[in-house]
Amino acid sequence: MKTLNQQDVTEEERWKSKIFDALPYPAVVVSCDKVLKGANKKFYETFNLSANEIVGKKCFHVFLFKDTPCESCDCTINKVVRDKKSHRFTVKHQYKWEERQFSPVFDDNGNVEYVIGSIRDITRTKSLENQLHDVKEFISRVIYSSASAIVAADRQGNINLMNSVAKELFGDYNGGEGKIKHTEQLYPPGKAKEIMRMLRDEKIGGKGKLLIPRTTIVNSRGEHIEVEMSAAIIYDEKGNESATMAIYNDLKDKIRVEKELKLTQQQLAQSEKMASLGQLAAGVAHEINNPLTGILFYASLLLERNDIDETMSEDLNCILEDANRCKEIVKSLLVYSRSAGTCKNIVQLNDVVNQSLNLIRDQKKFRNIRIKKNLSNEMMLIHADSNKINQVVINLVINAADAMQGNGTITLTTYKEKMLKKIFLEVKDTGKGIPHENLSKVFDPFFTTKEVGKSTGLGLSIVHGIIEEHGGRISIKKTGSRGTTFVVEFPMYQASENGTFLCK
Repeated sequence: MKTLNQQDVTEEERWKSKIFDALPYPAVVVSCDKVLKGANKKFYETFNLSANEIVGKKCFHVFLFKDTPCESCDCTINKVVRDKKSHRFTVKHQYKWEERQFSPVFDDNGNVEYVIGSIRDITRTKSLENQLHDVKEFISRVIYSSASAIVAADRQGNINLMNSVAKELFGDYNGGEGKIKHTEQLYPPGKAKEIMRMLRDEKIGGKGKLLIPRTTIVNSRGEHIEVEMSAAIIYDEKGNESATMAIYNDLKDKIRVEKELKLTQQQLAQSEKMASLGQLAAGVAHEINNPLTGILFYASLLLERNDIDETMSEDLNCILEDANRCKEIVKSLLVYSRSAGTCKNIVQLNDVVNQSLNLIRDQKKFRNIRIKKNLSNEMMLIHADSNKINQVVINLVINAADAMQGNGTITLTTYKEKMLKKIFLEVKDTGKGIPHENLSKVFDPFFTTKEVGKSTGLGLSIVHGIIEEHGGRISIKKTGSRGTTFVVEFPMYQASENGTFLCK
């Protein structure tokens, strides 16, 4: 074997020492009998020690400040020598975390000759780990406290997560013997693959997103349940599919209400030739559909939200707003007899129009409809009951949407004629227009061109009654193959002598 000369040994020791000092973390060399042999530059700087203070001393003298060694089973040096592999542990000093690792240095015969101990500051890593743990805990609490059923699965469709609401809806598939664990078992045959195909189709809801207003699931008892479903594909940082998730809302209550409404509509259709009292009752039943739709929508929205705690107050206010509208609509029972109470105030017509559009939330009806607003920049003040004017705008917009069969543009325009002391609202659609023979009938009670049970024909007649009650006028400005324009005129607000208005 070739023997290194003194110069070679000196050179070798020199570069080894430089490498040891270049380490960015404190490191120390300990012999198997626990004697400190030296340390790197970072160690001396970090602990403010010199070589004379540690070299040749026992490790427990320097680091533990005691005269006796550690118990053999607890001593990390002993573990490294015994196992001939590295051992590590973490230590917390107040707000600082350290990872200490001890690794063996072998001699030519493969025996442990020295142990190198290194100390790394992992405070930032620990902080990030704690933050990540807190985020995971928060997300978990949100998921499991959600009022909607939530299910998540891996790429193969194996169910990884079901919150408590999902277990109630589907049955506890992963509980007990875990007899059902795959997403295909949540749907009728072939439905799961169809949903995945739709999720991957960017033309349906966007890439990796899908909203199905009504679909069928199968619970653990084999029962078919109608639900509203929103699903999504979860992608990793490279854009590859890693998982899927879906949120379900049971439509049982909604379907029950729809059946009740359908029954009500059928009863109204049979009473078209009743006297005025029957007409008014039918009008209330017709108008109540609008706020009920709003209530149902906001209730569904509240159930779908993952951050329900932060937005519950806002959503509940919207629900209460629609409930109050229902109460006001009932009061319109006596609109035709003009004996109902009305509370008029000075209102800005543009504000009422915007508020009315916010109250229209039938997404299915307006999915392919564009609503365009050309509202005057002038003050459009009228003396009116804003709740009833809301009814007018909503009825006209819904009537326009029906005329276009759910596809087209609705334009709302406001302007004033100061010379005439009038304020105008126009609602224009892009439908096929009103046949000439029907122009004289559109404001008549119970007149409708829709199928029996689809409409009571009272919407425009109620609008006509409300407008007349406010001293205004509604008419058809223009109709033809390119659409119809309704124009509503209101008296321009003029202050009275004492400047006050009272409910009458």
